[in-house]
Amino acid sequence: MKKSATGCSVEESMRLLGGRWRLLLVSYLLDGPKRFNDLRRDVPEISQRMLTLDLRALEDAGLIQRTVFPEVPVKVEYQLTDDGQRLRPVVEVMRDFGLWLKSRPGWEDEEE
Repeated sequence: MKKSATGCSVEESMRLLGGRWRLLLVSYLLDGPKRFNDLRRDVPEISQRMLTLDLRALEDAGLIQRTVFPEVPVKVEYQLTDDGQRLRPVVEVMRDFGLWLKSRPGWEDEEE
């Protein structure tokens, strides 16, 4: 991860969560544990490589836990840790802000 330019706490958060998919993945994991392919279905536009990289980054940050079950075929689940659960209010604020944005006249025209 890149070094912080300002040391600002907002920048620190954005360094971890500022990518296109990470906070979205967290939002789906708020519902409970999910398997890799469940997350691929939830976010169909994400590539397998990017999903793997983002899950690893969130795991390295201690926000999600990866559990491998000893079965054939191997079953792997991802779930939020207690630290990851601290993102619930962030996700809720982002959802509310997104709903407000989508309600603005002409918002669909501005997306592209």
